[in-house]
Parts: sequence; structure tokens; C-alpha cells
Amino acid sequence: MPHEVIMPALGMAQETGVLVSWLKRSGDAVRAGEPLMEVETDKAVMEVEAQASGWLTDVRAAAGDAVPVGAVIARIAQAKPDAPQAPPGPQAAAKQAEQ
Repeated sequence: MPHEVIMPALGMAQETGVLVSWLKRSGDAVRAGEPLMEVETDKAVMEVEAQASGWLTDVRAAAGDAVPVGAVIARIAQAKPDAPQAPPGPQAAAKQAEQ
């Protein structure tokens, strides 16, 4: 079961955080304790570490997004995700249309 990556509360009264940047890309291997992202609060920019080991997947927030504390912004999967499939080229699309 994948581990959910959530927007952490880095301050006592913090309701949202701004995702400054991802330090890993979707599909990258991550290890627990490695820096995963940078989050900005009203007072500072802080690195946030991965809480599990696996592969970063299902990234839902982009750099610059203001995200509520506790919201799921990505997942860390136990198994390596499949390589993304390229969309079919024009010949494959034409062949499917003929069928």
C-alpha cells in the first residue's frame, strides 16, 4: 500500500504551506529521511524529508501551489511504477480507426 505524502504543519497556527519545489521527480526512488520537497511557511522555507522508502508517484501539487495542511500531495509506492506509455503515433491511431 502506498505511503501518502501530506503537506506538513511546520508551525503551530499554520493552515497552508506553499510547495516551493520538489527535490525528487515523479518516478524517482526515494529513501526515508531524504529531503523530498521544500515548503514555505509564513516565516521560513524548510526541507521536508520523505517518511518512507519507495518511488515517488501520484504527484498532485506543483511548485508554487498553496496547499492546506494535511492534504495528500503525492504518494510513495513500494513497487517501481510502470514506465509511462507514449500515446499511439498517427499510424497506430489510423489502424485502430480502421478496425
